[in-house]
Amino acid sequence: MLENVVNIVADIGGTNLRIGIAQQDGSCEALTVYQCAKYASLVEVIADFIEKEQLSGKTINACFAIACPVENDLVVMTNLPWQFSKTQLKSALGLNKLLLINDFTAIAHAIPMLSDEQKVQIGGGESVAGKPISVCGPGTGLGVANLIQEQDAQQQETWLSLSGEGGHVDFAPVDKQEIDILEFLLTKYQHVSYEQLLSGLGIEQIYQALASKNSSVETELAAQDITTRALASECEVCAQALAQFCKTLGSFAGNLALTLGSFGGVYIAGGIVPRFIEYFKSSDFRQRFEEKGRMSGFNQNIPTYVITESQPGILGATAYLLQDNLQHDLQDDIQDKKEAL
Repeated sequence: MLENVVNIVADIGGTNLRIGIAQQDGSCEALTVYQCAKYASLVEVIADFIEKEQLSGKTINACFAIACPVENDLVVMTNLPWQFSKTQLKSALGLNKLLLINDFTAIAHAIPMLSDEQKVQIGGGESVAGKPISVCGPGTGLGVANLIQEQDAQQQETWLSLSGEGGHVDFAPVDKQEIDILEFLLTKYQHVSYEQLLSGLGIEQIYQALASKNSSVETELAAQDITTRALASECEVCAQALAQFCKTLGSFAGNLALTLGSFGGVYIAGGIVPRFIEYFKSSDFRQRFEEKGRMSGFNQNIPTYVITESQPGILGATAYLLQDNLQHDLQDDIQDKKEAL
């Protein structure tokens, strides 16, 4: 690769934008955090980074992970008053290459790069190299992605992310308490998806459903307060809510494993579960993951992990960009050889 080529990667959220310079070994240097509210547009932020890092005049390849749909040229951010054209953004910044990927596509691509220090295994099972991987992330919503390995035309092993809206599949209760929660949520929504239970709002709604049967407790608590009181054993209903959250997440993750045959592992991302890893280890998450009737033995062999890496979006955007660079370099080499014949 030419010396004047620079790879920049960014993870763009509703509050913060993280951006850095990707290295060939997968690391990221000059990582900088911007507060999005202080800037009028995305181009203003990226231009500031390029100027401060003295990258003007260099050939810049960029990959940005962003928490909104990225299929069309016009990108409208969900939690920020920012919108932009991919074509115009690339031109305005003078980029050689611009890749826009969904935030969960980035997280999925980060998984093969994770070390043992960047993840925690929950329960048994052993990952099988090259087999499909699934990831789900309770946070503001419930993100879902899958990752499969394939070979390109040059027989190079590459990773392909299969994205979708799996967090919005129908919630399926498996016991009496979950049936009660479903009935409670049906008084609020026409359609109850897993996201209505597996998110920050989900923890609150599980609590509300349980509290509705107990007139002696508050009916409205924030997710953080519910979790804090549950872990401190200060509120029985909060404890029940957090335990139920872990159970439901186990059922959902187990469904992903069954659907894709995720023998590469099922990974839990997002900002919620890493806050209570030790509790999660002893919860009924893994039991629910494996409880699949005649197919329980199938899931028992599939490992489950919690991602503890603090910057999975940056790590995944780096992996995605380096893979894309490699594929294009190989294609250019083949074209050069053809022209030389």
